[in-house]
Amino acid sequence: MKILAGLFLIVGLSAAALAADNPEWAYPVTPPLGALDNVVMKTAPGSTKQYTQAQIEDSFNPPDWFPDDHPPMPEIVAHGGQRPAGRACAQCHLTSGDGHPESAGLSGLPAAYIVRQMAAFKNGERIAGRAGVMIAMAKVLSDDEVKAAATYFSGLTPTPGYNKVIETETVAKSYIGAGGMRFIAPDGGAEPIGERIIVLPQNATEAQLRDPHFGFIDYVPPGSIAKGEALATTGGDGTTMRCAICHGPNLTGLGEVPSIVGRAGTSIFRQLNDMQSGARKGPWVELMKGVVAKLTQSDMIALAAYLESRNP
Repeated sequence: MKILAGLFLIVGLSAAALAADNPEWAYPVTPPLGALDNVVMKTAPGSTKQYTQAQIEDSFNPPDWFPDDHPPMPEIVAHGGQRPAGRACAQCHLTSGDGHPESAGLSGLPAAYIVRQMAAFKNGERIAGRAGVMIAMAKVLSDDEVKAAATYFSGLTPTPGYNKVIETETVAKSYIGAGGMRFIAPDGGAEPIGERIIVLPQNATEAQLRDPHFGFIDYVPPGSIAKGEALATTGGDGTTMRCAICHGPNLTGLGEVPSIVGRAGTSIFRQLNDMQSGARKGPWVELMKGVVAKLTQSDMIALAAYLESRNP
C-alpha cells in the first residue's frame, strides 16, 4: 500500500507540473462521493438486472446491465485484477467499450494499439492529468490481462450516436459529479460556452447508472465543425497536417494507427493537448509532434468537434 501511495504521489506531482495549461473543462476532477446508497435497487430500461448505487460504483464489480449485448468479458474487464489498483476495465470504459467522460472509448481500437498504450502508462510515457488510475493499473496488470482486455475491446463496434456534437453559443450551467461527469445545475440557467467543450449526458439518470445505451452530447462553439474540417482536410495553410496522411482516407485508421472519427470530443482534445505539452511521449507520438506544434486550444476544440461529428 505504501508503494502504491508513493506511486500516486509521484504521478500526481509529475502530472501537476504539466497541468498548468490544462483547461478544467477537459480535465475534470471528480469530487468526493461521500456515502453511497446500498439499499435502494435501481434498474435500467430494458434490463432485468438490479443494482444499488454503491454496487454501480464498485470498481471491481461494475454493472453489466445487458450481458447479451456483448461477448463474454475477460475477468480483468468484468472484475479487475490485483487489488487495490487493478480495477475492472468496464467500470470506466463500460461493457460496450464506449466509455464515459472520465475515460476514452476503446471499442474497435486495434488490440496492438491498446497494448501499446498500457505500456506507455507503465513506463512513464503517458502522465496526463486524467491518467493516474491507468498508470497505477498498468503497474500491476499482467501481460496476459492486458492482452485479454485489448482483444475484448478491439472486437467491439462503437455504438452509433453514442457521442453527439452540437454547436451553440450558450450552454446550460453545470457541475462536475461522479465519474468526472457534468450534470445540469439544479438551479438552471445558461452561460456563454466560450472556448470550451461542455459534455452533458443524453440522459442524466442513465449516465449515473452507467447504462451503456445512453451516451453524451458535446456542446462546442459555433463554427467549430467547419473550422475543424478545414484543419483536418487541408492542414490549415501550414497550421497542422492532413489527418488522412496517417489515419487513412476515411480517418478510420491504418494498421496500429487508430481510428479518430466518432470519438468523444473531450478525449480527442486531451490527446492533442497532452502530445503538445509533453504529457504523452514515445516513438509513435514523435510522428504527431509536427501535427500539434502550432495548434491553439481553439484549433484543438475545432478538430475534436469535426472528428466527433464524423460517423465511423
